[in-house]
Amino acid sequence: MSERESMPCDVVIVGGGPAGLAAAIRLKQLNDALEVVVLEKGSEIGAHILSGAVVDPKALDELLPEWRDSCPMAEVPVTDNWHWVLSKNGKTSLPHLIMPPFMSNDGCYTGSLGNLCRWLAEQAEALGVMIFPGFPAAEFIINDSETVTGVITQDMGVAADGSHKGDYQPGMEIHAKYTLFAEGARGNLTKQLKKRFDLEADCQPQVYGLGIKEIWDIAPDKHVPGRVIHTQGWPLTESESWGGGFLYHQANGQVAIGFVTALDYRNPWVSPFQEFQRWKQHPAIREYLEGGKRVAYGARAINEGGWQSVPKLAFPGGALIGCAAGFVNVPRIKGSHTAMKSGMLAAESIAAAIGRGEEHTALMDYDAAVRSSWIADELKLVQNAQPAVAKFGGDIGTVIAGLDMWLRYLKMPIIPALKHEPDYELTGRADLYPKIAYPKPDGVISFDRLTSVAFSYTNHAENQPCHLIVKDMDLQKRSELGVYGGPSARYCPAGVYEWLVDEATGAPKFQINSQNCVHCKTCDIKDPNQNITWVTPEGGGGPNYPNM
Repeated sequence: MSERESMPCDVVIVGGGPAGLAAAIRLKQLNDALEVVVLEKGSEIGAHILSGAVVDPKALDELLPEWRDSCPMAEVPVTDNWHWVLSKNGKTSLPHLIMPPFMSNDGCYTGSLGNLCRWLAEQAEALGVMIFPGFPAAEFIINDSETVTGVITQDMGVAADGSHKGDYQPGMEIHAKYTLFAEGARGNLTKQLKKRFDLEADCQPQVYGLGIKEIWDIAPDKHVPGRVIHTQGWPLTESESWGGGFLYHQANGQVAIGFVTALDYRNPWVSPFQEFQRWKQHPAIREYLEGGKRVAYGARAINEGGWQSVPKLAFPGGALIGCAAGFVNVPRIKGSHTAMKSGMLAAESIAAAIGRGEEHTALMDYDAAVRSSWIADELKLVQNAQPAVAKFGGDIGTVIAGLDMWLRYLKMPIIPALKHEPDYELTGRADLYPKIAYPKPDGVISFDRLTSVAFSYTNHAENQPCHLIVKDMDLQKRSELGVYGGPSARYCPAGVYEWLVDEATGAPKFQINSQNCVHCKTCDIKDPNQNITWVTPEGGGGPNYPNM
């Protein structure tokens, strides 16, 4: 058995997204002598980053005021903003005047969040930050005093049966004075930390949406750089679920299109992927895509719990930042600016603690700083938007959400913070809901899942342990299939799960095509029995998004 190598540093950051990179940069700005390490599970920075994205530059302006001089995100400012309510064949534009001023996209930019992260990584490395792509953190190190003292990276070269291949390398122990977890929504270590330190004792459960996105090259005469379109209504009105779509005109003649389905839907026959395909066929959306070409595809779970679902952020030796903590502004469909600000605040807390000679303390001043920052101010204004629509439906819920946002903006709140129910608990029995007949893809505008996965450039090393752990296979057959109709075959946007018939026995067989996994985490969230756990695969595995 090979002994693990170890590496000491001042701060290790798990995740190379906006929050983790902002934290790294801010640490080095405050104290250039600090040794800062960023671990990224993707093959490169940006490989696993997926977002719309329309970016509010507020945090970027604070972190790197000259960012517009060299950052690719500055290429396309938002110039034109629309919000459509769709019926099956028509649309109604909501006037801007009914929206509270903070819902405006004025001053925002649209582009690839993955490319923004690549640019942030360059700025971090120029300051001396050590970035290690392809090294997922597989477990955290905790001592007898219940203090996090670092992480252990994933072992490499382990065969599916657990044996060691010829190129086996044990993961490295990275010891740090402080560890920041910036894993994004539903991170595996974050989930364990929340339970271990009871971080969610005083907040509502986190709830999620599944965002599915494509990049298209469209006809030049249809491209309007900076145009931003959001939609709600059809087709989700037909399946009694809710969510919405987006279409952003970005650089190089491309549009980013996507669809978010809230994962609290009750009908287990709903397929978010198929809802996205239907949405693309709406005349108002298809108009932009006809004559174009799809060039990329991906999917990712999104935090939708809002302010009332933000957990306790600090624990001995570390803290949660970014989407690991859940700072998404749901009605604005933005979270990168709040994620970055949380990373900056955590960095300031750590730099001050190390400056005082402290190590492995609970960064409660970071927790307090977030709760008195503009992150809190912004998220409190919209905290009832998601639960209002979830509880009262798209039409009435939107009216209630809009009224609540206006009253909070005017400092006259009359509705208390609404509560959430975990998404998996709301999944209904299959026999209580009608099956949904989705149209077949036409191969021009709409596509099948396996063809789509090819456009995510997903790859996992062969013959490695499955990173999708089914705790009780009998329960999966008896309940997930027998009671709920096997929704895993529909909620997964990558065709990972299939219910087949075993040719030898005639019994149902749960097929897991883990090589297809785009790391969206939907199975970990929506499985009705919480019987599936997503863990990190071998380093560098998963999607390789070019500019998502």
